[in-house]
Amino acid sequence: MDNDKRFVTGLDVGTENVRAVIASVDKEGKIAIVGFNEGKSAGMRKGVPANLAGPAGSIDKMLGDAERMGGYDVRSAYVSINGSTVMSNHTEGMIAVGTVEHEIDQEDLIRVEEIAVSGRIPANREVLDVIPLEYALDGQGGIKDPLAMSGARLEVRACVVSALAPNAENLKKATAAADVQALKLIPTSVAAAKAVLNERQKENGVAVIDFGAATTSIAIYEEGDLQHVSVIPVGSNNITNDLAIVLAIDPELAEEIKTRYVTGDFDSDKSLAIKVGKHGERTFERKEVEEVVKARLEEIFSEVRKKLKAAHYDQRLPEGIILTGGGAKMRDIDIFAKKCLEAAVKIGLPTGLDGVADAVSKPEFAVSVGLAILAAEESELAPVQGKKHKKSLKKPKEGNFLKKIFSKF
Repeated sequence: MDNDKRFVTGLDVGTENVRAVIASVDKEGKIAIVGFNEGKSAGMRKGVPANLAGPAGSIDKMLGDAERMGGYDVRSAYVSINGSTVMSNHTEGMIAVGTVEHEIDQEDLIRVEEIAVSGRIPANREVLDVIPLEYALDGQGGIKDPLAMSGARLEVRACVVSALAPNAENLKKATAAADVQALKLIPTSVAAAKAVLNERQKENGVAVIDFGAATTSIAIYEEGDLQHVSVIPVGSNNITNDLAIVLAIDPELAEEIKTRYVTGDFDSDKSLAIKVGKHGERTFERKEVEEVVKARLEEIFSEVRKKLKAAHYDQRLPEGIILTGGGAKMRDIDIFAKKCLEAAVKIGLPTGLDGVADAVSKPEFAVSVGLAILAAEESELAPVQGKKHKKSLKKPKEGNFLKKIFSKF
């Protein structure tokens, strides 16, 4: 193994699934996907931990195969955070830095950002990121980077992303119980945006909608920067549950109907019945199925449009909307979203990476790939000296595993 390489991990902890992507980064900064895996999640409810043992067990079990594929022992990761308490606010701050001859340094930038956050974000919320949108020096605005410029008064307008502090802390504890340190928590839509957007799209104006199992997350970009983040506590699992209730079938069969037979164009001319079932064939009227799915999708995208309007970006996104997440796998979902949102819509796929990147070029892997890219760009990890394997190939006994979790706290 090349000792000049370092390794980073993106860990997407969702309500329905948990996914990991391991990437190598060479000394030139080139990123290659070397390992990945996905598995069923447990102990999560609408994007937030309901207990610690469930997510920790899911992460521990899922990471084993990813580590063996990549030849790397995961000890830390950039981790996704979700839930309706994840949101953004626009704030402002101002500091006096000295005389007009004073050159702005890094310390000044940190101080003005602290002023922009202080007293404006409630104490029960954890600040995940502060994105400076615009600086002003002595009243002159429109400055993107004031470093080394001269001035006596520095102002900043920023987008502050935060989450409810207990949710963030419990997510860190859940990953720690699986022997993984959460280096940074990133909202799912922001992580997905990193994997599927280019600079032109961010500059002109674009929104990423991560259509997950229990939540639908939104991130809006304009002028190159993140402008808005919000989360709707409804996702593709709600469609499955609706079908299960209306058709009086189990959720597994409802999921099969949703993914195999439903299309987003909702062509009313289709009259063929839907036949499913491995052991006993069952028949359902396509019209009844489509009415159920359409009603729930209309509700979800109606809420999305309300969020876009509240952020003043409804029909104001030249680059349109990019759909990611497991819900984006529904056939022709982009056609339906285009009608509801009255904007250009397409499915977002992670691209432009080396290694086994083709295997994770799927909308459901956008978050974990984006997390790995962010980790590669931001974190400073020590080079790895050869292959390591800390985890046993055998599944741990439940009693010992729970004991291990609670001994940490």
